[in-house]
Amino acid sequence: MDTKKSTSVSTTRPAEPPVLSESAAGLLRELVAHLRQNRTQLREEWARRITRAELLTAMTEEEIFAEATAVYDNYVEALETGTFEALQAYSRRLSERIIPRGVETDEVVGIVLLLRDVLARSLFTKYQDNVDKLNRILDSYEPAANRIANTVAVGFVEERERIIRQQQDAIRELSTPVLQVRERLLILPIIGVIDPQRARQLTEQLLRAIRANRAKVVVIDVTGVAAMDSGVANHLVQTVEASRLLGATVIVTGLSPEIAQTLVTIGVDLSEMATVGDLQGGIEEAERLLADRAIPSPQRETSPDNQR
Repeated sequence: MDTKKSTSVSTTRPAEPPVLSESAAGLLRELVAHLRQNRTQLREEWARRITRAELLTAMTEEEIFAEATAVYDNYVEALETGTFEALQAYSRRLSERIIPRGVETDEVVGIVLLLRDVLARSLFTKYQDNVDKLNRILDSYEPAANRIANTVAVGFVEERERIIRQQQDAIRELSTPVLQVRERLLILPIIGVIDPQRARQLTEQLLRAIRANRAKVVVIDVTGVAAMDSGVANHLVQTVEASRLLGATVIVTGLSPEIAQTLVTIGVDLSEMATVGDLQGGIEEAERLLADRAIPSPQRETSPDNQR
């Protein structure tokens, strides 16, 4: 009966720390007291071992010691309280600081495992004459230490992935700039490989720029695109149509013979797509279209016929 009840609680509330027996809780309090009393010695030993292991080489010794102090204190607090929110928050902040400096995931995992080793060695020294008590303290310490190591590692990996996604988005933004040549005229020069994700982002950027700049003509130059599959080609046609719905005419320039052949082979409807051989010709055609759409001159607006 007790086993079923324990299993039910574990599956419905997995985030809660395990409930310790009074004996185990007492041993953990004794462990925490030991780590607090020997804080200076243990964190200094940990910092030395980090340096000897050539981890966090992108940081100075002073920076390593400062971070080691903060990690140590959060580590002991997690052991004491059985909660990991503060450690998770600190892990994210630490990751934000050290990832841009080139610190790798294995280095972070390595320093946490070093701390675990330093603390375990201190316990062996303290309880070397009482093997039974040492084993009971290790039984209380090791599950928490494993969870702490996992918390720090996962926090670092998640932050690293977030930064990588952010950098990828920034690179895509830079690789598909929408340029305003003059009032109501935009140019979108595309260079490199166009995958479906980049194609979607390209369309979103262009439509936002058309609306923000009240553009009437857009020149999309694909001179720098070596190849285009059917999915991207159809997406290009959809981009042209979406731009038209926002009131802008799209001129596509720089189509290579290979891309032109692909468009014809896959049966893309080119009837609504204006194409010009090169970018210069596209800009000249855009200027002509804008001139045709020019607002009537003030003299014509104020003529007697208009006034009547």
